[in-house]
Amino acid sequence: MDTSVLLVYIVLLLVGGYLGFAKAGSKVSLITSAVSAALLLLFLFAPIPFAAEAIYVVLGLLLIAFIMRLKKTRKFMPSGLLCCLTAVTLLLVILF
Repeated sequence: MDTSVLLVYIVLLLVGGYLGFAKAGSKVSLITSAVSAALLLLFLFAPIPFAAEAIYVVLGLLLIAFIMRLKKTRKFMPSGLLCCLTAVTLLLVILF
């Protein structure tokens, strides 16, 4: 698996969480992005046999969360953008 794709996604996830906190005061956004990023980093660099599958699960759960948020708000920003970004990242991680 190409780690650079996942590292770029992690950085964007953290930036998005921070922007959600700074702009709307959303502590949930900040905490969720930090926990998700930490899990992805853990599974990316941990020498455990199920690390790739765990990354797929985390990305899949994030994708589901962003889809649900998009359906609720019906606004592309930020949920739609994160949904597309997560789907592309998941696809690239699976392919590589």
